[in-house]
Amino acid sequence: MRTSRVAAVALAVAAALTLTACGGEPAKDTGSVTQLTGQQKTGAATVLDRPFDKPELVLTDTTGKPWNLREQTKGRPTLIYFGYTNCPDVCPLTMSNIAVAKKALPKEDQDKLRVVFVTTDPERDTPESLGAWLRAQDPAFTGLTGDFSTIQAAARSLGIGIEAPKKEADGSIVSMHGAQVIAFSPKTDEGYVLYGEGTTVDDYTKDLPKLIKGENP
Repeated sequence: MRTSRVAAVALAVAAALTLTACGGEPAKDTGSVTQLTGQQKTGAATVLDRPFDKPELVLTDTTGKPWNLREQTKGRPTLIYFGYTNCPDVCPLTMSNIAVAKKALPKEDQDKLRVVFVTTDPERDTPESLGAWLRAQDPAFTGLTGDFSTIQAAARSLGIGIEAPKKEADGSIVSMHGAQVIAFSPKTDEGYVLYGEGTTVDDYTKDLPKLIKGENP
């Protein structure tokens, strides 16, 4: 039992310290992100013994209006992901996997779930472009953009490292970001489950019914 718990802790810490360059190789973050301790691994999910507080985050949604994360998701099962729309692989795959799994839920549960995509590239991800991109995934998904430093601080409060977008030698712009999805309980409004970028449609399909109820997957 002790061995499995230690392995789970190591896995969670490694996930929190790894940044993904969409379309490239993962790179280690040298910044200070929250280190996770005391987790239990159950399938694709890492259940946190010490859940994250929901960030006090107010950004701009895809209609151009202020959107308060705590107020808009209070008492609702919520998945949060930080990424950007020009990402060619990890970000669209993650959103697509969640969208497909969500469709397997009963309509009532689909209406309860909040899926929030926070851009790590706010200069290019305007409300309009972010909205168009998310509608192709699921029209009910919420997209948020705004000040990068505010976004970065919120991500780091959840153990997710992100860096400002950088221009590569070939002219492309790459956003380095942690690829974790954090699930918040409708019972406590705390982030109590973490998913890595390898989480599949089947994983989300299996776990979402429990996350909707605030149960451990």
